Amino acid sequence: MTTADVSVRVAWADDAPAIAQLQLRTWPEMYAGVVPPEAFPSGPEAVEQAAALWHASLTRPADARHRALVALEHNRVVGFAVTGPASDPDCDPVADAELAELTVDPAERGRGHGSRLLQAAADTMRADRFGRAVLWAVAADDGLRRFLTDAGWATDGAHRELGLDDGGATTVKQVRLHTSLG
Repeated sequence: MTTADVSVRVAWADDAPAIAQLQLRTWPEMYAGVVPPEAFPSGPEAVEQAAALWHASLTRPADARHRALVALEHNRVVGFAVTGPASDPDCDPVADAELAELTVDPAERGRGHGSRLLQAAADTMRADRFGRAVLWAVAADDGLRRFLTDAGWATDGAHRELGLDDGGATTVKQVRLHTSLG
């Protein structure tokens, strides 16, 4: 009997290129039908720039409670999660955490990586003494919302519309979900 070599751990600075590649590769699917495909950064230069930003955030986080976690299959990054204090005006940054991103490679979904990441993120937020977590999801992302509600998250009635360009021509509607970490 063989078992898969899968795990979740805190992201290291050396993970920055893999996280950047995964993020840039998944954005077009995540925002399909919302953002035109040509609006996404692509190519080696975009990956290098994103990797530099990830490296900086992993080596010098804005707050000691900002964390990035990676899901691994063998030593390959197949997903990542980002946690930190919630920044919404109706949230308490001492008591409320935000799961700012939960991304799994589309080719790797259905193998437990998302569940492991979500559990590790909840454990991390709990260890940082947060009592509640929130996440903003694209309103049209039924898959993510179903995954989260199956894990005990629920919508809390908050919603927002973000402008993704200077002119406001491209917007994305989001809904907020929350869960107790207690």
